[in-house]
Amino acid sequence: MAKPVLLITRRLPPAVEARAARDYDARLTTSDTPIPDIIARAEGAHALLCCPGDQIDAALIAALPARLKVIATFSVGYDHIDYPAAAARGIAVCNTPDVLSVTTAETALLLMLMAARRTSEGERMLRAGLWQGWAPTQLLGTGVVGRRLGIFGMGRIGRELARLARGIGMIIHYRDVVRLPLELEAGATYHDNDTTFLGACDVLSLNAPGGGSTHHWLNAERIAQLPRGAVMVNAARGSLVDDVALIAALKSGQVGSAGLDVFEGEPRLNPGYLELDNVVLLPHLGSATVETRNAMGFLALDGIDAVLTGQTPSNLVRS
Repeated sequence: MAKPVLLITRRLPPAVEARAARDYDARLTTSDTPIPDIIARAEGAHALLCCPGDQIDAALIAALPARLKVIATFSVGYDHIDYPAAAARGIAVCNTPDVLSVTTAETALLLMLMAARRTSEGERMLRAGLWQGWAPTQLLGTGVVGRRLGIFGMGRIGRELARLARGIGMIIHYRDVVRLPLELEAGATYHDNDTTFLGACDVLSLNAPGGGSTHHWLNAERIAQLPRGAVMVNAARGSLVDDVALIAALKSGQVGSAGLDVFEGEPRLNPGYLELDNVVLLPHLGSATVETRNAMGFLALDGIDAVLTGQTPSNLVRS
């Protein structure tokens, strides 16, 4: 019996590709960048495994073969997939929740510490051969222990970040659509409005999903409500930030430092960031551990397996 055909749009970790090749007629690629011919390569496919940065829009979905039953994304976010168009065609959409929550929270904490302690500046100084030795006033940053951490988006990743941050003595505040149950809140302070929330943020971490309701949420008006010199980090979605406003705030000192792992329009980023010393820039490393990327791939394949065998996957997107 012929195996179902699975199109994979990017090179994936070897263990994930090996499982895909074992269970499917897997159409793999050696490319780390989006393949340009998804429609042509999807001919006869039963399933599609895509990645963030692959624009699976309504036109592409309309052109997919009639036998294609499921689109899985190698990510938690699925705003790059036109979910209504997929649903209208009866195509299931699966993502990879839970398995990357801790790893992404680690990245947010890393960005926070790097930005607050000016570590990128220090490394650049060393690599450029400019360090003249220890000095009492050199690269003075700010500590985070005992400071107020504001988390915008208290979902799985936000809650993991809160857990890690409590471990170093930070005081947790959060902003979300609804208040968490007390057992999940774990002593954090809930804010039902932006003004009190932002005013409580010595450090602000963006952990909300992308989409129209959060597009450019961190704009000039909200930045002005932060305490002057606040630290800001984003390991969620680049679209949450108005880059022009953040760059202006970093130049003026309204935002003391920032750590960014994601960018609107990535892999391109606003060139203004490259001119600033007080911003840490990472190339979307949030979930980049071997263990996590394997788990993401396996969960995406679990979802495909379930749909193609008539079951309801645990990672089915419902919107």
